[in-house]
Amino acid sequence: MTNRELDGLDRRILYHLQLEARHTSSSDIAEALDVSASTIRNRIQRLEADGVIRGYHADVDYETAGYQLFTLIVCTAPIPKREALAEAAADVDGVVEVQEVMTGEANVLVRAVGVDGDDLSRIGEELDELGLKVSDEDLIRNTHHSSYSRFGASDES
Repeated sequence: MTNRELDGLDRRILYHLQLEARHTSSSDIAEALDVSASTIRNRIQRLEADGVIRGYHADVDYETAGYQLFTLIVCTAPIPKREALAEAAADVDGVVEVQEVMTGEANVLVRAVGVDGDDLSRIGEELDELGLKVSDEDLIRNTHHSSYSRFGASDES
């Protein structure tokens, strides 16, 4: 995948989709940006095809869904194995997100959900068995998202 230069319209489309993709139609975005709905649909398809838009995801409230423990597990992986270990960690039952960090010892961040402490202990043990060194675990109370503000700018900079 190559990097793609985004123009002002592409950035503003991304801004609107990040606000609320599920309840935002091409027509809604077209009206807000004063362009045709077909232009918006074509741009979105191209952003998807180019890998700029990788998907649309549900924002799950795990506590309401019965998984009262949502945790951030901070791990360390040897640099040459970081990517492979992060990919393997994503397959552990209960893990919902894994992020690779470029520098430092805390270079793999794992978000996991569970119903109780035993669930989280099992996840930690499985991560350890993969070769990740767990250095910290933090319970997450809430996660807040926002659109990247520079996508909302109307200028070309």
